Amino acid sequence: MDIVRRPVPDAAHVLAAAGVHPVLARVFASRGVASADELDLDLSTLPGFATMKGIAGAATRLADAIQGREKIVIIADYDADGATACAVGVRGLAAMGAVVDFLVPNRFEYGYGLTPEIVAAAAAVAPRLIVTVDNGIASHDGVTAAAERGIEVLITDHHLPAATLPAPALIVDPNQPGCAFPGKHLAGVGVMFYVLLATRAALRERGHFTGRAEPNLGMLLDLVALGTVADVVCLDRINRTLVARGLARIRAGRAQPGIRALLAVAGRDPRLATGYDLGFVVGPRLNAAGRLSDMALGIRCLLADTEASAAPLAAALDRLNRERRDVESTMQEEALVTLEARAQDVADADAYTLCLFHPDWHQGVVGIVAGRLKDRYHRPTIVFARGNGSELKG
Repeated sequence: MDIVRRPVPDAAHVLAAAGVHPVLARVFASRGVASADELDLDLSTLPGFATMKGIAGAATRLADAIQGREKIVIIADYDADGATACAVGVRGLAAMGAVVDFLVPNRFEYGYGLTPEIVAAAAAVAPRLIVTVDNGIASHDGVTAAAERGIEVLITDHHLPAATLPAPALIVDPNQPGCAFPGKHLAGVGVMFYVLLATRAALRERGHFTGRAEPNLGMLLDLVALGTVADVVCLDRINRTLVARGLARIRAGRAQPGIRALLAVAGRDPRLATGYDLGFVVGPRLNAAGRLSDMALGIRCLLADTEASAAPLAAALDRLNRERRDVESTMQEEALVTLEARAQDVADADAYTLCLFHPDWHQGVVGIVAGRLKDRYHRPTIVFARGNGSELKG
């Protein structure tokens, strides 16, 4: 899990003077905490959504779609952040009365993001609006393809944009130019959570909830915490608050059935859940679906309404994760054998990078292996496997 490391002069002394234990004061200061106020992780300390560029238009469009009973399709990414963002979107919008479904690209068939191919697949269910989560900020061709079919696109993302943005599309991304929202480290799931907050406010202003219960979006914070930790984004104050409140829900026995099932299959007690459980227990089991199979399996687990229906899905994810570990171990061993046989080349002072390929390696696991080799040899590493047709993927 990443942490913020901003040098803060005398921060430890400031914290200690405010009554924080000196040892804790040094720990907090090393993580960029400059004042005791930053230790307050109540939800009321979160910044409002109003300064997030594009969110007012997004909320208006979603409110129109909900009240007009228009079909909404969420296009997810195939990692844990994308899966949790999708589950947050489906659960949150459905709770407000939306007609909503999801589609996640298969890594091996469609590639990443809102591609023209995934737009064509989504068009089969005739949506009026596509909402991307944790992707889309670079999907120029996909947005164009959707427009040609008469489908509007709302992009919710957190990745850095290129020089030009996809058009025509509504865009909510705290890292897009001109966005004044202070939380630049939100994960994709955090962005979608904020969009839901704005949408609920827009519907409230229209009297949409008159005579009906207004949805408590706090019920989604366990999913927000999971996606935030699993995506290894910086734990600034906003993300620390989201994670802390999500973990509190899990420990209190109020987690989604899918999260409880994933903890159960790993033998973990939700009452004692920590960031470790999110980042190294639940997250990898979700990610295994996207790496080896289809992330739809993980999303269905997160959307399960009972532990009984979530349990077999969690068991399947656990099996995939064990398979992923075996594949990763074999690939890493083969890579190390190759590098040891070329030890002289690796030790060459002019050899600044590593680049490896094996025809039998799995394209869904090359990123993990590259990361392991990078950590071992301390240099940029690219690992390739066969893709589709004549492609290599690295």
